[in-house]
Amino acid sequence: MTGYEFSSDPERVDRARVHGWLSELSYWAEGRDRTVTDTAFDGSRLFGLYDTDTGEQAAFCRVVTDGATFAWLADVFVDPDRRGAGLGHRLVAEVLVVLEPLRLRRVLLATADAHRLYARHGFAPLPDPERFMVRPGTPVTSSATTG
Repeated sequence: MTGYEFSSDPERVDRARVHGWLSELSYWAEGRDRTVTDTAFDGSRLFGLYDTDTGEQAAFCRVVTDGATFAWLADVFVDPDRRGAGLGHRLVAEVLVVLEPLRLRRVLLATADAHRLYARHGFAPLPDPERFMVRPGTPVTSSATTG
């Protein structure tokens, strides 16, 4: 059986592969422009799991954080060919270990379908959702950013 290595080295991330996963296979980033993906990556802490035999990226996520009080776990994705082997659980667990020394007041995420995965790691519905608000933005495209 293949092993997997966790890394928080942003240089290891296969940006083209991950962009393909997100823009073509995810419900939350479908159609995301590569420039937007790279900008998001540049403003985040990047994490991955890598096949120890081939070095190929098997899973990815990023964390947007101020490093002191707050973090947003985003773009969690496991290669479809490797799902069902616990890689999502391992990736989230490893990321939370990295974040633990920061003593963040809260770590948030949004999911439409992976509630059980995140609940295993201590995530729960907002205890006071009426306190949270959202301001929807305008989707950014490459023409809007270069335009």
